[in-house]
Amino acid sequence: MLMAYQRAKEEIVETSPQTTDAGKEELYLYSLRKMAEDNVENNRTELTHLHNMKSFFYLCGEMIKAEPDQKYSVVIMDIVQFKAVNEFCGRDEGDRLLKFIAECFQWYEDHRKDTYACHVRADIFCLCTQYEDVRELENIVSEIKTKIDEFPFTYKVQPSFGIGISPEREPAVSYLKDCATMAMNSVKGKVYQTYAIFGEKMRRQLMRERQVENDIVGALENGELVLYIQPKVNMSTGRIIGGEALVRWLHPEKGLVSPGEFIPVLEKNGFIINVDEYIWEKVFAYLGKLKEEGRELVPISINVSRLHAYDTGLAENLIRLREKYDVPAQFVPLELTESAFLEDEKGMYQRMENLRSQGFLVSMDDFGTGYSTMNMLKNQTLDEIKIDREFIRDLEKDKSQIIIRNTIAMLQQLGAHIVIEGVETEEQKEFLLGCNCTDVQGFLFYRPMPVEEFDKLLWQQEREPDMAK
Repeated sequence: MLMAYQRAKEEIVETSPQTTDAGKEELYLYSLRKMAEDNVENNRTELTHLHNMKSFFYLCGEMIKAEPDQKYSVVIMDIVQFKAVNEFCGRDEGDRLLKFIAECFQWYEDHRKDTYACHVRADIFCLCTQYEDVRELENIVSEIKTKIDEFPFTYKVQPSFGIGISPEREPAVSYLKDCATMAMNSVKGKVYQTYAIFGEKMRRQLMRERQVENDIVGALENGELVLYIQPKVNMSTGRIIGGEALVRWLHPEKGLVSPGEFIPVLEKNGFIINVDEYIWEKVFAYLGKLKEEGRELVPISINVSRLHAYDTGLAENLIRLREKYDVPAQFVPLELTESAFLEDEKGMYQRMENLRSQGFLVSMDDFGTGYSTMNMLKNQTLDEIKIDREFIRDLEKDKSQIIIRNTIAMLQQLGAHIVIEGVETEEQKEFLLGCNCTDVQGFLFYRPMPVEEFDKLLWQQEREPDMAK
């Protein structure tokens, strides 16, 4: 594109010898604009013929620059569980629905002043439009939803909408889209609420997310992200039998940043993969150091994000780290949640089996919190099950005791190693020991700690074999 622009500029200069410098520049800018406008029609989606993101951003940007003092909004829409629509009705019917929705959005581009419609991807559509009052935007949402509700279709379609607005003069379209997306995600799947408007609370959250995105690269380069480990303990002996690797952010100005503030942001923008791999290397390096020193190794599990479901280099990277630091694979169990399999179930199963064949152990984290847990127990070979803390939170209730006791018995029959998360009281400890379950994580024993503190505990344990509590 830049080469084409340069050729256009050279042609203007060559064919307009009498034109002033200012006139040449004006003709050049006109040529660039004309080329961009001509290119707009080549940037429509094949299925719906709406603008794609490239032409949408260009057209809306030009519209806002032409009238910067007007108010602008992006309205975005997503179909809840559209994958189920395709599976239940077939892809042809799903495409028929998408074409109809595209027509609904296109109507506003055709009949509403200063409005453009876009097919973002799959089942996500948006509008950028001028407005005077937010009620206009709410009416657009209501009208589109009514049309979708009335569309003859064999599956109940549930759209969710977000309305992105900004008090700033001449807002960036990408920012308005981010605002609309955040608003939409806040109501997605809620049958009692169809849309949300980007408000001050969301604005503060978005600003925090932008700040995290801006700071995280420097945090990795400057060593601000550090390895923490929460020990796993055998309650019968009090001995540390392993640990779980966690990440903490020691910000130079804010101090210790809560994982709840930055992990969801990194999962959203995909950077969690970089952070995961950064922590993995720290774990392998630490275990390699223990081995070199002739010290006792204990398993330190690492978390594998759901985004790794698409990472074809996952196994290769872990095997490389195993070989680089000469650490037996069984000392680095892989902790996955159910969502890691939901993204690409077949592919993730294959990757896990490949890694198991290389000696790695697979652990299911947060057992019992998802819908497909039992199917996963049938379909996937799991070496360890970590029972979620919610299971033992209400042990004073008889029903809770029945559920946890029988769950533990079932998992023991399946031959999986069981770890209970979130043990915080002596009552929980005694109940679990009564269920013949000894291995736990929880604040009753240890909180997450820097790897240096964990190392001191291991060093002490090696010299004091009897650490029973």
